[in-house]
Amino acid sequence: MRRRDFVRLLALAAAAGATLRPAQSEAQAAAELYDVPPFGNVSLLHITDVHAQLLPLHYREPSVNIGDGRPPHLVGEALLRYFGIRDGAQAHALTHLDFEAAARRYGKTGGYAHLATLVKRIRASRPRALILDGGDSWQGSATALWTEGADMIGAQQRLGVDYMTAHWEFTYGAERVERAIKQLNPVEFLAQNVRTVDFEDPVFAPYALREVNGVLVAIIGQAFPYTPIAHPRHRFADWSFGIQEARLQKLTEEARAKGAKAVVLLSHNGMDVDLKLAARVSGIDAILGGHTHDGVPAPVVVGKTLVTNAGSHGKFLALLDLEVGADGVCGYRYRLLPIFTELLPPDAEMARYIDAVRKPYTQKLAEKLAVTQGMLYRRGNFNGSWDELLLAALLAQKGAEIAFSPGFRWGGTLLAGDSITLEELMAQTAITYPQTTVTELSGAEIKAVLEDVADNLFNADPYLQQGGDMVRVGAMTYAIAPRERIGRRISDMRLRGAPIQAEKKYKVAGWAPVREGVEGEPVWDVAARYLRDIRNIPPLAVNQPRLVG
Repeated sequence: MRRRDFVRLLALAAAAGATLRPAQSEAQAAAELYDVPPFGNVSLLHITDVHAQLLPLHYREPSVNIGDGRPPHLVGEALLRYFGIRDGAQAHALTHLDFEAAARRYGKTGGYAHLATLVKRIRASRPRALILDGGDSWQGSATALWTEGADMIGAQQRLGVDYMTAHWEFTYGAERVERAIKQLNPVEFLAQNVRTVDFEDPVFAPYALREVNGVLVAIIGQAFPYTPIAHPRHRFADWSFGIQEARLQKLTEEARAKGAKAVVLLSHNGMDVDLKLAARVSGIDAILGGHTHDGVPAPVVVGKTLVTNAGSHGKFLALLDLEVGADGVCGYRYRLLPIFTELLPPDAEMARYIDAVRKPYTQKLAEKLAVTQGMLYRRGNFNGSWDELLLAALLAQKGAEIAFSPGFRWGGTLLAGDSITLEELMAQTAITYPQTTVTELSGAEIKAVLEDVADNLFNADPYLQQGGDMVRVGAMTYAIAPRERIGRRISDMRLRGAPIQAEKKYKVAGWAPVREGVEGEPVWDVAARYLRDIRNIPPLAVNQPRLVG
């Protein structure tokens, strides 16, 4: 069965009320989604931005991703048209369209036990395939926070990860990262762009050479370049980051000189940065990217470089097959495979490990705080309904006039009628600097904050975009002109309908301060107290800014 026939069959089955449950004949046909014939002589399996999600989940893709109208800035129907994808399971995995109904129809995605099943299936036909982890694997859950990533390291080892790079991993602090790397074996940690502040010595191995079916392959690691800006600098005060374009060019040439016929960058830059990088650094055959959580079903070709991004939360496994000859890469096949838990049975070994590593915490995590009557999601350039819930908690519990919440992309989705457990709350808040704050800010200072974050998100130069989405705001509204320059993007700020005055002071609650020494109760305690009081959460209206231009 051809792929387009598979998608058509799923659409017909869905129209008839069918699901993807394994007992049904539709599932037998749909299972061919994972029947990917081998190609070439070098195979790379890529996961990224798992955010410590060992278990299956729902994850709604964004409905807003402002940019240049090309990948990765395509959502919904525009994305499906661009890549020639029809309605069905794949469309559900890649978009927000009719998300709640489709999520109930197709079930959850991800989960390391189900991912392990697919990895083993693909490796059976590609026994020398390499598994690459793009980072953001050790952060995003309560158990990862409480074990400092140890639960995820065990999962990576059992999955068979060969190489990884990092971003949120650094927020555990330099000492923990160094200890963790010693525990990673046989996983190798790569990051060419992390150096010591004093002498610019490499902190980690910059790249690795691996022979695959007689072909020498170079894997270069690229950690998140803006880690010291986005997170508390004091946690890794002796390390510098950055894109380090010139060093990357030198390492690429060095690897080629040592005989590498294929050079791959395992990147956590974000896709816009990778697209610019690919146009400026020569000799890289493929960039397997992460950070921006973009599920992009086909590579963007920049010159001779394939630029990819493999989504997030364990929802996808990317497969890049390369044909490499004496003169280098001469052909490729790429598939972005969604992990549907109703099509992939859990791997028994990985499932036993997950049960064991979670066992000390399961009773605590299962506490039912409330029930949601509407869908809760986070991903998008602006507020999501999960953000609205956290903002409401800050406003109510801290007696603030305005609330700010970080523009994080990570955190799963709950459907209407789902219980909000402590585990689900922690999946939105589990970081090493969770302190809540209450500050008096003038209207001018509030505008400056919004302008700074907007410039970070919408700057025309990708190298000046430092990741994340727009800060989430509660109780206030504003207008934004993304294509303007800094200082001119934010306007018409209002608090409950009244204009915010530049000189007036406002009581603003927030969380996740990057300054050292800030005290305050963890945001999950604040939100849990609020949820226990409310118990029943009605559908939440999402506060979106008015877009200009």
